[in-house]
Amino acid sequence: MDNYSNDNTARRYKAHVSILGTTQIHLRNPYIIAWWSVSFPGFGHLLLSKYIRGFLLLAWEVIINLKAHVNLAMIYSFQGNIPMAKEVLNTQWLLIYIPVYIFAIWDSYRTTVDLNNIYILSEREDHRINSFSMGALEINYLDKRNPFLAALWSFFMPGLGQLYIHRIITAFVVVVWSVIFFYYSHMLEGISLLFLGEIKHATEVLDPEWLLMFPSLYGFAIFDAYMNTVENNKLFEKEQRRFLMKNYQAKTFSITKGTKVL
Repeated sequence: MDNYSNDNTARRYKAHVSILGTTQIHLRNPYIIAWWSVSFPGFGHLLLSKYIRGFLLLAWEVIINLKAHVNLAMIYSFQGNIPMAKEVLNTQWLLIYIPVYIFAIWDSYRTTVDLNNIYILSEREDHRINSFSMGALEINYLDKRNPFLAALWSFFMPGLGQLYIHRIITAFVVVVWSVIFFYYSHMLEGISLLFLGEIKHATEVLDPEWLLMFPSLYGFAIFDAYMNTVENNKLFEKEQRRFLMKNYQAKTFSITKGTKVL
């Protein structure tokens, strides 16, 4: 039986298409993944599709950050008010925050290196993957999409870019946290007042601790949507090439590009 499902006949698979999204491994820069964990613990793991670990670290970052007043201390530091920054920090929560923060950076780096090695081995094995998945709730399939459009939708609202490329789990988490951040930071209320010309009132309603979480969230949503669109397009081309070569190419015929045989 020769079908295109991941049927556990290979040691390693490059990708898996399910109704919740397309999960794949590909070469990544470990320093970039680690940097996203520096920006916001959990984001590095979400980029690697390590969802459970990423969700736990993300929730941990939000809760402990607020309890320790890390963002508030950063704001005072940016203003040059170092004594006040020291005053607002809660050292009891901060001592819990630091080890997990360092672990998130280290673990995302280590995992990226491991997955890069696994990807190289899976490329050599070149086992077939499923390219279409249908269930009672969703349909997902490999196709080519516009990475700039994915980034643009994420710019308008974090999570929409992930929905565009069918990363349902990541989209759900990003949208939920975006709504929470919007609500508690009063960002939309501040924007409304700004349009009305009430600049002072718009500044007063903002909650800086929650507001400071937006740069990382927006940056991650845009980067994740763009990067995964590009990689999904590459995966589509690889799967299409493999299918055509297997079913329509004679054994005596070879496709060459320069001196390299594909």
